[in-house]
Amino acid sequence: MKLAHIAILSSLTAFTLACSSPAPPPPEVAPAPEPPPPVVEAPVAPTPAEPTPEEKAQAEARAKLEKDIREMEQEARVEAQRWTPELHESAKPLAAATYPNVRAAFAKLSKSPHRVPGHADRDQYRHPVETLEFFGLKPNMTVLEYGPGEGWYTELLAPMLASKGLLIVTNTDPNGPATERSTMYGRRFDMFKQKAPELYGKIQTVVIDAKQPSLGLTASVDLALVIRGMHGWHQNGLVTTWLQQTYAALKPGGVLGIVQHRSAPGANPDESTKKGYLPEEWVIQQVEAAGFKLSKKSEINANAKDTKDYPEGVWSLPPTLREGDANRDKYLAIGESDRMTLRFIKPAS
Repeated sequence: MKLAHIAILSSLTAFTLACSSPAPPPPEVAPAPEPPPPVVEAPVAPTPAEPTPEEKAQAEARAKLEKDIREMEQEARVEAQRWTPELHESAKPLAAATYPNVRAAFAKLSKSPHRVPGHADRDQYRHPVETLEFFGLKPNMTVLEYGPGEGWYTELLAPMLASKGLLIVTNTDPNGPATERSTMYGRRFDMFKQKAPELYGKIQTVVIDAKQPSLGLTASVDLALVIRGMHGWHQNGLVTTWLQQTYAALKPGGVLGIVQHRSAPGANPDESTKKGYLPEEWVIQQVEAAGFKLSKKSEINANAKDTKDYPEGVWSLPPTLREGDANRDKYLAIGESDRMTLRFIKPAS
């Protein structure tokens, strides 16, 4: 009995010890992963609208104007540098001289180094002596030159008239908006005058608004010259306005001389003007409707080689040669445009 009791007691002791032992720690549980941030799709940029034809044309015009301004400024710098003190001195006698007539003046002026290099090369096409004589120019007259451009005629007229006559030119505002082509033209002529004040200092300049021109001259001009410029009047819808202004500026019996690129007979002036040409019969009709009388016509500046059908219009021909090297030899062989030369009179009564 004693042994059995001891065995039972040992079992109970072992059981008690087993039950009193600490329980093993629970297994560690990994924290639940955080949910991923929501996916936000980037906004899709709208496809830019295709420029309209008008917007494309405006952009091209702006780019061309900027290019033309750069070229104009570079040419003006080169020309200003050409005017050495020696050239200034040689120019003074040209403006101080008294010329008996156009032919005598041209004999003195035509080969003078005061002319822009290359300008004298155009004499064979533009016939300045014959043209000015046809219009009746005398060195003691008051002459109005519309749109002097790069000064081709101005460099002949200014010294010719400096001693006994007066040259008045129209010019657009050189201080106008930089985005306007008319401002570039105004600056170009201003720089032309400033390079040689001894020759061009006596020029009277009338600054005009290209969209609403007004000369402010009344019966004070003997001869008004519109050389290769009337197509611009028509493009801007200003033919009547300019003719009225010119009529008012001329003295009774005064002369309006027009040289204009000539289209084929019967051409639509609204279309031909885009290429720089106008039909002769239409020009005569417009000028006479403004009160002038056709005095006479001349073929001094005619050119039968001019076919008037070029991609860039009259500007395909020299001196512009707007197509560059394309058909260059062909255009040089043609020469400058076929031009009408018309003399009108403001009635004396």
